[in-house]
Amino acid sequence: MQAPVGQVKTNRSLSKFIILSIITLGIYDLFLLAEISGSLNIMASRYDGKKTMNFWLLLFVVGPITAGIAYIVWMHKMCNRIGAELVRRGHPRQVSAATYWGWGVLGAFIIVGPFVLIWKLLHSMNALAADYNIRG
Repeated sequence: MQAPVGQVKTNRSLSKFIILSIITLGIYDLFLLAEISGSLNIMASRYDGKKTMNFWLLLFVVGPITAGIAYIVWMHKMCNRIGAELVRRGHPRQVSAATYWGWGVLGAFIIVGPFVLIWKLLHSMNALAADYNIRG
């Protein structure tokens, strides 16, 4: 097993997400998604051969051109990729495309759904990062 080149962040939390999102008027959300996609590429690309699109490219170029459809596809694919990497590393699959559609989209009708999705996403990324920091 090859050791990791660098350490990946493991301190993502829902409370920090909510507080910083309120303080920064939602800008923290953007930086968090960019950081998650970058970390996912570091942890998973050499195993699955995929690369999640840079979030800033999505936000400023591809998203507006596709009238927002690219955001939906990006989240769907990223959640599936996180779930696949969890399974590959021997963790239970906590996030998948179904999680995104269930909690992120349909759960928005009960208000708390997107928060559940973010919690699952952050928890899964912390588990992946902790595993990556140990085993590479």
